[in-house]
This record gives sequence, C-alpha cells and structure tokens, in this order.
Amino acid sequence: MSTSSPLDAKEQVRQAIDIVELVGSHIQLRRQGRNYVGLCPWHDDSRPSLQVNPERQSFRCWVCDIGGDVFDFVMKSEGVEFREALQMLAERAGVALGPSPSPAQRPVGGPGDKRTLLQAMAWAEQQYHRCLIDSPEAEPARQYLQRRGITAESIDTFHLGFSPNQRDWLLRQVGGSAERAKVLETIGLLARPADGGDPYDRFRGRVLFSIRDTQGRPVGLGGRVLPESGATSPAKYVNSPETPLFSKSNLLYGLDVARGAIRKNGTALVMEGYTDCIVAHQYGFAHAVAVLGTALGEGHIRILNRFADRTVLILDGDEAGQRRANEVLELFVAQQVDLQILTLPEGTDPCDFLQQHGAEAFAELLAGQAVDALEHAFRSATRNIDLQRDVHAATQALERLVAIVAKAPRLRQDTTRQDRFREEKILQRMAARFRVDETEIRRRLTALRRRGQTQTPRPHAVEEIPPGEQPAAIRGPIDPAWREMLEILIGHPECWPQMRAAVGSRQIAPEPCRRIYETCCRLEDAGHAPTFDRLMLEFDDPAVKSLLVELDEAGRAKGERDAGPEALLLDLITTLKKQEAQRQRPGQIVALREGGLNDSQETELLEQIIRQERSRQGISEPTDG
Repeated sequence: MSTSSPLDAKEQVRQAIDIVELVGSHIQLRRQGRNYVGLCPWHDDSRPSLQVNPERQSFRCWVCDIGGDVFDFVMKSEGVEFREALQMLAERAGVALGPSPSPAQRPVGGPGDKRTLLQAMAWAEQQYHRCLIDSPEAEPARQYLQRRGITAESIDTFHLGFSPNQRDWLLRQVGGSAERAKVLETIGLLARPADGGDPYDRFRGRVLFSIRDTQGRPVGLGGRVLPESGATSPAKYVNSPETPLFSKSNLLYGLDVARGAIRKNGTALVMEGYTDCIVAHQYGFAHAVAVLGTALGEGHIRILNRFADRTVLILDGDEAGQRRANEVLELFVAQQVDLQILTLPEGTDPCDFLQQHGAEAFAELLAGQAVDALEHAFRSATRNIDLQRDVHAATQALERLVAIVAKAPRLRQDTTRQDRFREEKILQRMAARFRVDETEIRRRLTALRRRGQTQTPRPHAVEEIPPGEQPAAIRGPIDPAWREMLEILIGHPECWPQMRAAVGSRQIAPEPCRRIYETCCRLEDAGHAPTFDRLMLEFDDPAVKSLLVELDEAGRAKGERDAGPEALLLDLITTLKKQEAQRQRPGQIVALREGGLNDSQETELLEQIIRQERSRQGISEPTDG
C-alpha cells in the first residue's frame, strides 16, 4: 500500500489499525455496551478506567486524564515521539510513508534499505546467540559468563552471543555473498583493514551483548574480549560503530527489557557496564539499564524522560567514577531533570557489590546514600578542603560549581515558574554550603553568563514548527459555555459556519480550544467538513487530541438534548457574547473617563455600552412610537 502525503499516510494507518486490537495486545479488554474497558497500563488501580471507543477509534483513561487515537496510544506505551509511532504503525499496516524512492535511490534488499539492515542485524544476533549456546568453540565464553554469575535465563533474556575467533566466521554463514557482506559491513558487523583488504568479523573472539532499541529490535553489539580466545585486539570492550541503526548517544543497553519496570517504578537505574545491568536484573532491580561505553548524555536523558520521573546514575567506586561529578551536574542543571547519583564503595562495581552483599544491601544504598547531582558535585569539588580556613581553595571550588551552573540555558521571559524556582534553590543551597551571600553567587553567575555571550555570541534562533508539530499546550480551565459549545460542534460539524459567523478565535481560551477553532475554520475554507475523525488527523499534539476525545465522549454521553444543536448553539453564542461584553467593559469605562475620544467615537462607545447592557438584562431594543 502506498501513499502520497503525510496526511494521507496518517489516514490510511488510522483506518488500517483497529484500536481495539491494538490496545487489546497490551491489556485485557472486556465489552461494556458499545465500548471496551480495561485496566489502564500507566497507573496502579484495580478498577478499569481505560475506555476504548471502536466507533470513533479512540481511547481515554478518565483517571490519567489522557486520550487519543492509535498514534497516541503507541506514543504513550512505547515512549516514542509521533514520527516514530507513525513509522511503527505504518510498518504494521503496510503503509508506505511518502513517495517510494527509485531503486537507484534506495535499493530494496541492499545496504540502503533500513528494513533489510534490521533483518540482517536480527539474523546475525541469532547466529551469535546459537553459537554461544551450542558451539564447542564457545565453551570459554560460557565459562566466563558462569564465573560472572550470569544465568542461563539472562543469556536468553538479553540475547547474549559469542563470535568465534575466526576472521570470516560470520561471512561464511551467509555463503560468502558479496552483496550480503556489504549489508553486514553497513551495520558494523564486518570491518575492513586500513589497506582496504577483505572484510573480517569485527567482534571475533568476544562475548557479545545485543543492543536493542526501545522497540526491541537489535541495532548493534557490544563485545567483551576473552583472553583465552587468542584474540589480538588490545581493547577489552568494542561497540558497534555509528551506523544507520546504531548511535551510542541515543541508545541504552537493556531498555527494551527494563522499560515496563521503569514505568511502574518511576525510576531508572543507569549502570556503567553491560554485566552490571544484567546482574542487577537477576537481583530484582528490573529497572536497570546501562550506557554504551560512554558517559550519560543529553540523548540518554531525553529517552529516559519518556519512561521515568527520576534517574539514578550508579558510579563505580573508583577514581574515574569520582571524576564524573562535573558531567552529571551539567546534565542536572541543563536538562532540568531529577538526577541522583549513587557512588559505590571504593573498588566495587554494581555486579561485584550485588554478588558480595546482596539485593537488600544494594537497596539500602539506594535509599540512604543516593544524592542529587548538585550535592554529588559539591562533595567532589570540596573533597579534602577545609571550607572554614582554606579560603582560597573554597573560593576556587565555588567558582568551578558556579561556572557549571552558568552553562545552563539562561532564564528567559518564557521560562516556566518551575525552572526559575529550580535555579533559585540551586543558588540558595550553594550559598548555604559555602556560607556566602546568595547575592554574591548570583552576581558571579550573571557575570559568567555575560562573558559567555560576549565570547561566543549565539543569537537565539526561533525554529519554525509546522502546525501539526506544535509542542503540547498547557491546558487551562475551560469555561463551561465554551466546553459545551465545542461538545456540540464536534458532534455536529455542520454547525461550524453558524459558530464562525458569531465568534472570533481571539475570544477563545485556553490555547488548545483556539487551535481547534482555527483548524476547523481552515478546513472549512479548504472545503472539508471538520469532523472528529478529520480533526484527529490534523493534530499530532497529544494534549489537543486528548481534549478532542474528552469533548467528543462528554458530548456523546449527554445524548440527545431537549433542543436541537442549532437552538442550543444560539443560546451559547448569546452567553459568550455577554461574557465578552463584560470582559471589555472595564476598558470601555477607562476610555470614557480618560477622554481623548472625539464626539463621534464617544457617542459610538456609549451606544455600544447601552446595547450590551440591554442585552445582558434581556431588555429589547426600543421601537418607534
């Protein structure tokens, strides 16, 4: 199935995917009247609060106060953005997104076809896994994993594998095909020597850790060399290189296994090693993941924020772990996240600690010794410094911390109250710990930020965002009259011209309502009826779509009303006009009192006030005679 535009693709996907079947693959549903109900997967409640409407192809949880269509359900369940949800559902529905490229542009079945690359990676993962389980050559790898305390169940759950120490082992599995070798080279499983010779197995002689994306698809590998394998590589660990599938700054090891537990727990534990992550799961810490041989970065934080409210970074108790204080503090202040740090006792990593002391001792460490990133950085910066007597060293330590905070995005007019409060608390804590006036710290922070702007001028560029891609709007309280008005209009789109003639978009608040109104006007101008289904296709913003579902369900629940929609609409328009007149009244009175109007303008304004007051009190206009 092919398509020609993003809107066509969304419509085809939405028609091809049955929301009852989709939701039913995640939770158990039962029929209730015309709808289906089940336990919401996003909060703990013994009562079914998730409702699925098969006619409207929508869902809503009345406890979470969220709703939407198939795209929104996948976004919420899988922790992905809209584009990725669309891609996932399009693949499931067999819908092509955008015009199909020519074979010269994207040769299907070759290294330019992402589906082929994913299939090749899944195939290779399976080959390596079977080798670890069955091959006599993998005995040293099996013994190594046993010594590390990795169970057979974990080997299966995390898809561990082994690559024999043979240059062409993987290539022989595909029959030596040059075309398939090119695909394997594209996904980083084969490498070429610097002199351009024949490709060889990048991971030969290594235990392999499969790295999967949030959808559970293999996209890369991490390999740990076995000394007894005879491999000559000096690197103990090797990861896949950057490929069309693999980007280490945007992937976390074990997230495909841990994401359900992370959602339930609300917290993600981030380890530094693959084995640490696996052993943590074995000891009951199923919300553990690991970075891929790199420091925790912005990309990782963005991914974790889809699933967790809080992130705890577990640092090894060695010197390298202690040096990461500044890195994690920068993340803490720049990304506005709840980031905590647990530094293990000296000389231990999570795997060693769990195996030596057990799950209970590890849980006690998490509960009692994890500190936020600011406290962690303070302890690191002031280690071995007498803050009372060593004024010079204390001043230098404070300067280093203030310099890190200065790197955070500067508070602007549109900065939220929460972000401003956060910075205030950071400065207050620093002033208290160093026993200096908060004003002095703020003065120094301002100076550093100004210096940074002078040295590296970076004008704030406003990125234009397409209408369907606006960030989720903050929903304010909706006036009851507006709410009922929108309920009627969504159920009776034929009434929109009547509404449009009487009310302008500037009178509408909050923002999601205005966007719905303006979109309906645009659809009408283009000759399209603003039906519920069409409106759900027009928006990608979950907040607006959730509001649409809420209004639609509320309007339908009220059923047939005593008066028809046109009569109800007239009454509501009258009410809204009265509210608008009342809103304008203070400004009109001020204009009359302050003067500055000519006679004609003053007479017109007085007549307008009198008309509004007669309308408000239900007094008809006077007639001649």
